[in-house]
Amino acid sequence: MRTKPNAFLREREVNIYDNGHDPFASRGETAKCAAMTDELKPMYLGAQSALPQTPEEAELDYVPNPRPDTLYLARFAVPEFTSLCPVTAQPDFAHLVIDYAPDKTIVESKSLKLFLGSFRNHAAFHEDCTVGIGQRLFTEMKPHWLRIGGYWYPRGGIPIDVFWQSGEPPKGLWLPDQGVAPYRGRG
Repeated sequence: MRTKPNAFLREREVNIYDNGHDPFASRGETAKCAAMTDELKPMYLGAQSALPQTPEEAELDYVPNPRPDTLYLARFAVPEFTSLCPVTAQPDFAHLVIDYAPDKTIVESKSLKLFLGSFRNHAAFHEDCTVGIGQRLFTEMKPHWLRIGGYWYPRGGIPIDVFWQSGEPPKGLWLPDQGVAPYRGRG
């Protein structure tokens, strides 16, 4: 498991031309932006990638936060997460919602999809899956704050919802509702 970010972006100067679509720049203004370097590439983005066999095998890729001096919330909604019951090996299904306030890095979404997909053949209880995903992202990415909601669909008549957060959210961070209704047929 890799613990340091894969820094494949670098700053460079670019010309911005006012075409009526960019409210942040005027004609001829120079802005700083992130661009891929030739030497350093993301691990998965733009490449064919095999699904890791286990979550431990999966490598999450982190890239520089394009707005490191701004407090904001990023959300990943994963409505079709699957894992296996550790007792019966039957499939379990969940709707995950991952919210985080980035610091220096953000998680690259394709690596996150591969990581989450690696749970398809992973046997673990709902609590272990949900909390483990949140803790791994928080430990490796080191955001200001992170929360995860695991809204598990019922098997045996009991839905289990699991929530974890890294601590108190930063003051001034807008925290929208996760948008998943309490179980009443979830549909």
